Amino acid sequence: MRLAVPMAAAALALAAAIPAQSLADNAGRTRTVCLDPAGKNLPAHCKMGEASRIESHEDICLCPAGAERVEAPVCPSGVREPAESAAYERARRAAVKNGSLVGATFNGQPMCVAARNALNP
Repeated sequence: MRLAVPMAAAALALAAAIPAQSLADNAGRTRTVCLDPAGKNLPAHCKMGEASRIESHEDICLCPAGAERVEAPVCPSGVREPAESAAYERARRAAVKNGSLVGATFNGQPMCVAARNALNP
């Protein structure tokens, strides 16, 4: 029992030193896209969380039958998503690793998607 108290105090001190990371920390950095077996982007049906115009994130997204749910990074400011083409679709399908396109590039440009906003739900 004497050993448990100091260990609990040490655990609390360590937990206080580590900054908390909420789900909102990652909100807006990735979006869910649906890819068919050929790599074509299909519409995802997403339920949005936190009814806020400033910051919203996808709670859950469903893809049409036969499509794979993939997390894609949101394009940084000043960068546009690559134009859709047969070559891009093949490259996108080949680039999916563990359900993610984060870090993947096409012709030197990130395989990213446009940010979600009020005009682009």
